[in-house]
Amino acid sequence: MTEVKTTAITRKTLENAFTYQEYRELTDQLLEQGKTTGENHSEVMLHYTKMNIHRMNRLDNRSEISEELENRLQQATRPMIWLILTEAWCGDAAQSIPVIQKMADLSSKIQTRYILRDENLEIMDQFLTGVKSRSIPKLICLDARNLDILGSWGPRSAESQALYTSLRNQIDLSSRETAERLHKWYADDKTVSLQEEFLTLLDEWEHS
Repeated sequence: MTEVKTTAITRKTLENAFTYQEYRELTDQLLEQGKTTGENHSEVMLHYTKMNIHRMNRLDNRSEISEELENRLQQATRPMIWLILTEAWCGDAAQSIPVIQKMADLSSKIQTRYILRDENLEIMDQFLTGVKSRSIPKLICLDARNLDILGSWGPRSAESQALYTSLRNQIDLSSRETAERLHKWYADDKTVSLQEEFLTLLDEWEHS
């Protein structure tokens, strides 16, 4: 579990956050205007965003939550808010957020809210990956009653993070080749690793 001494997360943060549907609608609207989230609206970033919309649509329509995880979600007793830092151009976010949302939808005790990383760096910087990486998506699990931080997840499952680290350490691989191999892993894994991790995380968060 991630321990955080201070936090910028308030009720106002949650009131101003997006629902999943609002986040998806924002992404679509921006793309129609030739933009994405954040300040960089280059062709490269727009291409990433288009790819991510396709990925999210596919996962929205085709991904399924395992029976074991569904049962565990429906047995949850602690009211939780899953606050998720993301950006529309982030490929890792597109590969996990739709499944995380499906998990939350199966539990009456879990709410999700979405905020953009680059507009909330004071929060992001309390949940860095490694020493200084503002990697997303980052899910912060809050007790819905008092906003105590119960833990966090992200930006990837342990298995995909290990693969990513290994690929990054191969100096002969370009960033494009690294991304292609990572997204192939996502396709082959079919969200199994993500779902297995959340089985463990639910137990930790409910009893922390």
